[in-house]
Amino acid sequence: LKPFRLKPSAASQRSFQQRHCRMSGKPYSTFSGRQAGLGEGMNAYMGGFTPSKRKTLNSVAIGINLLAPWALFCGIFVAMSYHVHYMSQSLAWGAVAAGLILSAIVGFLAHRTKMRDGDPSWYTFICIAFLIATVAAAVLGDMNYWYNMQPYYDIENINTYPAVDPAREKGQQLMDAGRAYFVEGTGLDMSKSMAFKNLDKYCVAPIVSGQEPLTSYDFWAVGVNCCSGTGAEFRCGEFDNPKARSGLRLMRDDQRPFFRLAVQQAEAAYN
Repeated sequence: LKPFRLKPSAASQRSFQQRHCRMSGKPYSTFSGRQAGLGEGMNAYMGGFTPSKRKTLNSVAIGINLLAPWALFCGIFVAMSYHVHYMSQSLAWGAVAAGLILSAIVGFLAHRTKMRDGDPSWYTFICIAFLIATVAAAVLGDMNYWYNMQPYYDIENINTYPAVDPAREKGQQLMDAGRAYFVEGTGLDMSKSMAFKNLDKYCVAPIVSGQEPLTSYDFWAVGVNCCSGTGAEFRCGEFDNPKARSGLRLMRDDQRPFFRLAVQQAEAAYN
């Protein structure tokens, strides 16, 4: 017997291919069932990494948000520190109120933008920046005015006396003095210095002309915490400068009573 091989007919082969394609769901696919579904899942997974369009930064908005709070701070600080505050306190505090109103307006714009489903980031930032700038400028400007500028403006508005001789002129003659320029040869008599202590040390030393004792000592150099308080010692200001021959009037009313007590102690101690 001669062996022989069975071969499927052409019609049976076409029928098998048609059934296979219907099972895979795609014509001429080489994957069926879960294998075909795996490719679709991978395509959906890779779709999550599709690069999106980047948002561009608004350089104008960035510049405004950086410079506007700084400009607001400078304007309010100048109004609170200098001549405007000295001439009209209500006008200076009006500038502070304007800064607070501006902060409130920007805050309202941020709230309205958020209610309209917009991005309120820039409005929120500049609102907070305006508020910080306004409060900081008001506090620092007011401190600078009362501690530095207000005494200066007071001195500028009163009189200046040149060539004052402590040996000849009395204090009552210079009641409106803001600045006094003393004659050559004027100095401090360290041997008659004194201190009064009330938490701080209030130091005084008489201003004299020449070496002869004066009938009255009407001009005194003063300072705070610049002497030991236990003996005749005075190290305030330009005490060791032989060319220092001028002085400014003490303008702080809260310190004047303590310096007056130190002078009275010196008068009692040195007759």
